[in-house]
Amino acid sequence: MPYAIEAESLQKTFTGKHEVHALDGVTFNVEEGTVFGLLGPNGSGKTTAVRVLTTILKPDSGTARVLGHDVGKHAGLVRSLIGLAGQYAAVDENLTGRENLRMVGKLNHLPTAYVVSRAEDLLDQFNLADAADRPLKTYSGGMRRRLDLAAALVARPTVLFLDEPTTGLDPQSRNDLWEVIESLVGGGTTVLLTTQYLEEADRLADTLAVLDHGRVIAEGTPTELKADLGATVLEVGLDSLEHANGTADLFAALGTHTPTVNGTVVEVTVDNGPASAMAGLRSLDRAGIVPTAFTLREPSLDDVFLSLTGRRTEDETKSTEDETTSKRRRARRRAAEDAMPIVTGELS
Repeated sequence: MPYAIEAESLQKTFTGKHEVHALDGVTFNVEEGTVFGLLGPNGSGKTTAVRVLTTILKPDSGTARVLGHDVGKHAGLVRSLIGLAGQYAAVDENLTGRENLRMVGKLNHLPTAYVVSRAEDLLDQFNLADAADRPLKTYSGGMRRRLDLAAALVARPTVLFLDEPTTGLDPQSRNDLWEVIESLVGGGTTVLLTTQYLEEADRLADTLAVLDHGRVIAEGTPTELKADLGATVLEVGLDSLEHANGTADLFAALGTHTPTVNGTVVEVTVDNGPASAMAGLRSLDRAGIVPTAFTLREPSLDDVFLSLTGRRTEDETKSTEDETTSKRRRARRRAAEDAMPIVTGELS
């Protein structure tokens, strides 16, 4: 099967106060008609990879092809074949939903009759027909994300890039978008999806590449990545950090995997679940430690990331969000002091 997307040894470094190696030799291939997930926390290189593949950024070295076309040498052609929905809705909040979709069609130089018909079809498909004539500023976050995805589909792209499309959505809106993505792939569209939501990657992706600090550290199907960890995960809740650390020491004898402590919860991957659970309970009883919770479960993609990097995705995400929030607060203070308006935002 031919590849819809090919990335080979992509390198991209941003220079400034601190040099950042956003992409450090990234290589992967995406088969036609599948969903390929780029999984990793903020700062791992996901968005940079998407921007290179969609011709927004030029790599320092390496090659990237979409449907066989080099994204550097044939950027115009590539842009005509793809759709992109970034982390932030690229629609005009002063226009109505219908006007936004028609505007995208005109920007793509599509025939007027086609644009009018296509806009109506997409409004129906994304359950936005009732709100079609309302200004976008009245839309909820979920409605904006659906319209943004609809806008990326106006020109019927063969390959669709979705950069964290469900960030900030409530569970129901997120599930609605998942169903739309699954429907698109069922119709033959190839999707490259970046996400930091492990549940999202597990549900949607046929194949995954795990990124960390600009490098691919693992690749495979969700099942393959989880299978590498072992059969089951033993998860135990304790009433204190002292008991959690003591439990981790005890559980180190249960197998070859090192237990991890996350607050007062201890987790360890085991190869023989029931037997290991019984052995763990006996060791806790002998030590006089009474758990508050005791669970034996299948490994998740969160366990995969923890095993590969030594931390969970949300650990780095939270620190990045906290840093971003602090920067925004400082910017607002400076703006108020200078009595000057400030515009915030990020280019997708």
